[in-house]
Amino acid sequence: MKKFIIVCGGVVSSLGKGIATASLGKLLESRGYKITIQKIDPYINIDPGTMSPYQHGEVYVTADGAETDLDIGHYERFTHAKFTKKNNFTTGQVYQSVISKERRGEYLGKTVQVVPHITDEIKKRMHAVAEDNDVVLIEIGGTIGDIESLPFIEAARQLKYDIGRENILYILLTLVPYIRVAGEIKTKPTQRSVKELQSLGIRPDILLCRTEKALDDDIKDKISLFCNVEKEAVITALDAKNIYDVPLKLHKEGIDEVVVKKLKLKDRKPFEMSEWQQLVERMNNPIADVRIALVGKYMGLKESYKSLVEAIRHAAANLGAKAELIWIEAEDIDKRETIKELRSVHGIIIPGGFGTRGIEGKIKTAEFARKNMTPMLGICLGMQCAVIEFARNVLEHKNANSTEFDPETDYPIIDLATNWTDKDGNEVRRSLTDDKGGTMRLGQYLCKIKQGTAASIAYVGINPIYERHRHRYEFETKKAVELEKNGLKVSGVSGDGSLVEIVELSKHPFYVGCQFHPELQSSLEKPHPLFVSFIRKSLLNKNVVRP
Repeated sequence: MKKFIIVCGGVVSSLGKGIATASLGKLLESRGYKITIQKIDPYINIDPGTMSPYQHGEVYVTADGAETDLDIGHYERFTHAKFTKKNNFTTGQVYQSVISKERRGEYLGKTVQVVPHITDEIKKRMHAVAEDNDVVLIEIGGTIGDIESLPFIEAARQLKYDIGRENILYILLTLVPYIRVAGEIKTKPTQRSVKELQSLGIRPDILLCRTEKALDDDIKDKISLFCNVEKEAVITALDAKNIYDVPLKLHKEGIDEVVVKKLKLKDRKPFEMSEWQQLVERMNNPIADVRIALVGKYMGLKESYKSLVEAIRHAAANLGAKAELIWIEAEDIDKRETIKELRSVHGIIIPGGFGTRGIEGKIKTAEFARKNMTPMLGICLGMQCAVIEFARNVLEHKNANSTEFDPETDYPIIDLATNWTDKDGNEVRRSLTDDKGGTMRLGQYLCKIKQGTAASIAYVGINPIYERHRHRYEFETKKAVELEKNGLKVSGVSGDGSLVEIVELSKHPFYVGCQFHPELQSSLEKPHPLFVSFIRKSLLNKNVVRP
């Protein structure tokens, strides 16, 4: 029988359920168990794909093209499990499925209700990820007591009767605040959160107590007594400056041992995380530092660039360095202090985004990096802005008096990803159409690298190369001919050769733009090669004096 672990949160949101769940998954993997993790989001949106980054943060894209919650990114960065669209679902998806079945008459005229029809659909999705895994960890979004989460909590309660109480474990991540004025740790919020969960029919087996001050034995005794949880199952989840320290700290608290004992899991192999520990120590004790500017358009919520920030940290740590991020709003690029900041950094990243806001700022940033020989990595829209900048300021300038180049007919260089045909009327590419009526290219696609390029040096030894995409506009190779003649090299193309995947400048320390999102496949143990190359060149750029 498969083993299930349900993780939910109490008291307040943003306690770090995603990191805690990913960390526990990492610990179980380190003991030889095959795991998977599922995230349940209680909002009615079908997925976060159409949500504002200020509302939701980053949209994480899986290999099969699912637009998911950013916690899926944490799961992939911490573990070796492979995640698909089955690993994240929402209230919207559940109700959409149930209503569709009702319209088809699958309920045979019955009154369709939350219990059992909605909860059955939820449990069906929980079981869908269990195949070929020893342990399934399920994180329920929101906070205990939220009206939106109630059907998921009820489904989790019912699950123990479907699979047997010995095959399921309930973990509550709760807050144990330290009141500085009084100099006291308070357990009452945790007690009330446990009481709330028990009123919904679930008694937690393990309490993960998020706190800024270590819990002593007296506090653990009190929590154990008042919350009806064994003392060994009261786990201190101490605040950590580095999220990659969390699995090690939780192991020290003994959480993986408690889980193995309570679920009666058979030993697979001795605990082993030495490589992870070495990387964390390298991250915590860098021997160099590097300043990286991130020129984006969603600076109001840093989690909009969560995977990107982590990919930079992964690459820097593997090179023994620490990256200091300088956050720059693309719309402020013309301000004097912004230019001063750009001159002070060792590398520039221009990330992706949607809509026209901030594009001119990103184009000017690409121009700055090109002219000042500052290492630059453009991602998705960032790559497109670099191409537009080159076309405007290099190609048009060189061809101003040429009859062979006409900006009116050669534009747009970057265009919507729509179906198109060759001169004989044959369809040569099919794009994915989203519900908004536009087009989106989502998921993992083959990328072919041209030898003798910066990209081929970065990807050396990696073949084949698959990268993840999330974009509506694309750059066709047939529109790159004039650009290449004037110095912008196409160093990576799609599997069929029709689309540009990577561009670069030869006479530049590092000026690379990629259509895909390399940050989505980066982890501490396996940093993405493009980020490693970019950080390496940025470190070499530290001693360069700029005008």
